[in-house]
Amino acid sequence: MIRIGMSSTCAYPLPLEDSFQLAKEAGYDGVEIMVTRDENTQDAAALTALSERYDLPILSIHAPVLLLTHFVWGRDPRVKLDKSADLAGQVGASTVVVHPPFRWQAGYAEDFLRIVRDLGAHSGLQIAVENMFPWKIGGRGVKAYSPGWDPTVMDCPAVTLDFSHCALSGHDSLSMATALGERLRHVHLCDGSGSLDEGRVFDEHLLPGQGSEPVAEVLQLLAASAWTGSIVAEVNTRTARSESERLAMLTATLTFAREHTRGRGRALTDQESSS
Repeated sequence: MIRIGMSSTCAYPLPLEDSFQLAKEAGYDGVEIMVTRDENTQDAAALTALSERYDLPILSIHAPVLLLTHFVWGRDPRVKLDKSADLAGQVGASTVVVHPPFRWQAGYAEDFLRIVRDLGAHSGLQIAVENMFPWKIGGRGVKAYSPGWDPTVMDCPAVTLDFSHCALSGHDSLSMATALGERLRHVHLCDGSGSLDEGRVFDEHLLPGQGSEPVAEVLQLLAASAWTGSIVAEVNTRTARSESERLAMLTATLTFAREHTRGRGRALTDQESSS
């Protein structure tokens, strides 16, 4: 059965415990923790206590790879990834989400794919490389990531598909999901309305169904194939004018996911169990 989780980023800028409370109230199956400068996101004991208090498993850990988390766990990106995997193991998460390296992280970038493969084999975790998007500065393309932003052409065993990043890169998410096949192990559920070439600037992380990506079709594809990964909501709720409105946005996201994963996945499972 596909588990539908909620990323702690959905509650930004609220405290970490609010993420667990909102996920519980909305009815999610678990949470993904984005490691940030908040020490609670780095502390296995604190995370385990919240997980037990709200009876919500931690499905995945998102490594601190954003520019805003540049100094979390030092400046060595390999150390950050190793610590993320260690944290995942301690809290019972099965997946670590990581972005491709920035181009200026030269040594790490050169060994990145080998590091990911070795860490996954050693830890038993899914080290799922997330699809990103090209950068433009002053209207000109900039190579920000190395070996690149598109994991479909990378030799990595596990991938996270992010719909908002697909939209911004102009990459159809259904085509990406199909091309990845069994390497697609994790999904960030959201949406986007267009690409950089169409004048979009921001990584939108809209609620699913509010953008132009074939989100429903991808979820249906996964359900029909008896997929066993996790779908994690990573939507921007900062426009919410109240906590009840924020909760409604998260509930609508979960309802969308349930609607497009429930029927086909269960039908296939029932057929398999009777054969």
